[in-house]
Amino acid sequence: MSDLKLDDLTLDNIGDWPVLIKGVVIAVLCAAVAFAGYWYLMKPQYETLAKEEATESAKKREYAQKQRKAANLENYKAQLVEMNESFGTMLRQLPNKAEIADLLVEVSQTGLASGLEFKSFEPRAETAKEFYSEVPINISVLGKYNEFGDFISGLASLPRIVTIHDVEITRNKKDSNELKLSAIAKTYRYLEEDADEK
Repeated sequence: MSDLKLDDLTLDNIGDWPVLIKGVVIAVLCAAVAFAGYWYLMKPQYETLAKEEATESAKKREYAQKQRKAANLENYKAQLVEMNESFGTMLRQLPNKAEIADLLVEVSQTGLASGLEFKSFEPRAETAKEFYSEVPINISVLGKYNEFGDFISGLASLPRIVTIHDVEITRNKKDSNELKLSAIAKTYRYLEEDADEK
């Protein structure tokens, strides 16, 4: 039966096909089944595996970060306690409403003790911020350069926080040996006491 021609090959006479053609057809069918099996069964599983591996890597990184944080938890707690103490110390340096008047007197006495002559000393309205209030004071004084240094140094040594802003030093028009310092001194008041009073 090997005298069949290519045109005579049909599914009805498949048993009579030459061995070479049967082998080719079987190989093609096996390749098609293997490809279909990979495409419909194996490929989705590989994609799922790749996603799971990516998720696993992300979870490992997250775990490592949390483990580092957990290992440093005691240090973080100690830092938090230290920061709270430091914050409390700073808050105690902020005057309350009753102490503002005393602080203004201390600022002016510091200037006088430094040898300065006050031309103006004008407390301005408070400016509320997030948890504190700024109390600005316009200052204009006459004196020598080293007296200005003593004044600023004296303000820095006060028990309450006082900062100096917008400093301008010019020659006194009336006395060329004297300088004029114009600035804004600011002190700060903690606003929680206002909330406590309500």
